[in-house]
Amino acid sequence: MFKGKSISVKALADGLVELCFDREGLAINKLDQATMQELGRAVADVAATPGLRGVLVTSAKEAFIVGADITEFLDMFALPEAEMRSIFAGSNGAINALEDLPVPTVIAINGLALGGGLEVALGGDFRVAANTAQVGFPEVKLGLFPGFGGTVRSPRVASVQVAIDWIAGGAPSKAAAAQAAGMVDEVVAPDAVRARAIELLKQAAAGTVDWKAKRAVKLAPMQIDAEQAKAVAAAKAKVAKQSPKHQPAALAAVELMERNVLVGRDAALRLETAEFAKICHTQAAGSLVQIFLNDQLLKKKTKEHARNARPVRKAAVLGAGIMGGGIAYVSAVRGTPVLMKDIQEAQLNLGVTEAKKLLGKQVGSGKLTQDKADQVLASIQPQLSYDGIDQVDVVVEAVVESLKVKHLVLSEVEKLVRPDAVIASNTSSLRIDSLATPLARPENFVGMHFFNPAPVMPLVEVIRGSKTSDVAVSTVVGYAAAMGKTPIVVKDGPGFLVNRVLTPYMLAFLQLVGEGTDFVKIDQAMEQFGWPMGPAYLNDVIGMDTGTHVFSIIADGFPQRIRRQSRDALHVMVEGKRLGQKSGLGFYKYDTDSAGKPKKSLAVDTHQLLGAVQPNGAKDVGAQEVIERLMLAMIAEAAWCLEEGVVATAAELDMSLLMGLGLPQYLGGALKYADWLGLEQVVKLSDRYGKLAPYYVVPKSLRDLAAKGARYYA
Repeated sequence: MFKGKSISVKALADGLVELCFDREGLAINKLDQATMQELGRAVADVAATPGLRGVLVTSAKEAFIVGADITEFLDMFALPEAEMRSIFAGSNGAINALEDLPVPTVIAINGLALGGGLEVALGGDFRVAANTAQVGFPEVKLGLFPGFGGTVRSPRVASVQVAIDWIAGGAPSKAAAAQAAGMVDEVVAPDAVRARAIELLKQAAAGTVDWKAKRAVKLAPMQIDAEQAKAVAAAKAKVAKQSPKHQPAALAAVELMERNVLVGRDAALRLETAEFAKICHTQAAGSLVQIFLNDQLLKKKTKEHARNARPVRKAAVLGAGIMGGGIAYVSAVRGTPVLMKDIQEAQLNLGVTEAKKLLGKQVGSGKLTQDKADQVLASIQPQLSYDGIDQVDVVVEAVVESLKVKHLVLSEVEKLVRPDAVIASNTSSLRIDSLATPLARPENFVGMHFFNPAPVMPLVEVIRGSKTSDVAVSTVVGYAAAMGKTPIVVKDGPGFLVNRVLTPYMLAFLQLVGEGTDFVKIDQAMEQFGWPMGPAYLNDVIGMDTGTHVFSIIADGFPQRIRRQSRDALHVMVEGKRLGQKSGLGFYKYDTDSAGKPKKSLAVDTHQLLGAVQPNGAKDVGAQEVIERLMLAMIAEAAWCLEEGVVATAAELDMSLLMGLGLPQYLGGALKYADWLGLEQVVKLSDRYGKLAPYYVVPKSLRDLAAKGARYYA
């Protein structure tokens, strides 16, 4: 019988046939175009089997089918809609052929059945799942919705409400929940899945189970009464409200299902195919798929570092307080015990209190038991001395951001640790080479920049100094990964990567304010563009004193290009002790709400105060120019960083900005956004605004790519 690279067919007893997904050379099954073509041929082979009475669909892997092959997506997105529709129609044809076999079909779901995997399973008449299996439609996380019949079959198999929840939500469901929702017919123990599926198939083939009635429901239009229509309208409104800005897939899927449930299967599939081809051409789809692929690259690089890393069995944090306590917590909760050392008892108490608070939240949410939380807290050892420091593998220095103080602490601790111990500085602005000056073993010194708050922010910049060894870098990469963070290796320099790219963005904001543009309108423009907060609000959150310090250091490091005004809005704020949220007043005013969180409101005197740096008075600048200038400044600096080798790849650069700055996901990063605009357009914008400030000028490497019609992401 049929034997391909992804699918094989074999005869069972009594006219039953098994179609098995078993991708050669891979640990998982996934649906690439070749596999979908194979499925069509395999089903045709099955249909031609003499005496056929039933078909069992199985997987030889631990999972059933994990979904489509995402590595094919970006090439497919580049195709015209008509060509995409043809490809999707072919894939749907294969699943339709399975669904239209003149005999019953039972799908044995032994593990994950996600996206296209679940869509294949819905093509069968019955689904028997292991109680350990998970099923779902995660496509919305890639800016898409199911395109192999998921929007057509899931409402008919379960209900319209379930289909909306699953497709718009994107979360997988465990087998029991899937059975309760109607997506799965039976749930059994993993070792019983195959036997029960065969038994059910035999019953269907014998006519004791009505498989024809179940199939008929999937082929016919649905009858939606007034109450159901009202529920769908409410669900659509909820999806519209909750969908991230500029990510249309979830709402598009709901609106599609409103239409396709009213017609038969084939017409509904044509509607789905047409809408899916359109959604594939959206900015969000291209960016979110690129983010997925970039994330895979980061994981691969981290694994490569793991081969060169020394094991970290115990760590130390120097400097307690909120940041030190947060770092110690993240280390301990992920299984690496840590010494937390400070020179002040009050700071140690603050660090321990922070760790307790974070553990309390984990217990309250049910993620940790109290016993486990107590064990984690016991693995954080607060102390005023260096006792035991000679037993640690990595030291994270997190003292005040002062070169003099850090030199004293680093020199002191280097004499006490083992010769092979790695010392890492959690600095946000001081150069690693400058910090390493007094060290006897600079090859063991590296930057480890956590973003605030450390327990929440996923990114850790691992900064390689000019004398830092490969093994020191790899060891800290491995330690960061063990903490559950995403480490990205960057070259030493003013601001490293993320803060350096942020600085021209902020300077462009300050320049607009200096020209007389209303800071509130700037924030509104950038928030409508997709940022979680505009630049004025972000400065309030960062803290005016922190921002002006960091931006000045970075500007001083690039005096010809990242030039800062001698007096700008941040200077005015600091002079007035308006430091942002931490002082209750910045660009905005902050009061504490009932939950103890800062609540933003307009400060009545801010516009008057800013008049001191607006010599020409107020000026009305449109939202489009605001977006162009702020984003161009960020794109240009990102391009300079890549050209100078601050980071190795465009993927790592963009992921750093997404994780470290909260750049809108639908942009995919500064360089992915530049690709979307077209590098030729970026050059035009640079030529237009370059006369206003040097940080709008893009590097030669970007101009060369534009001249060739090339992109950062091929």
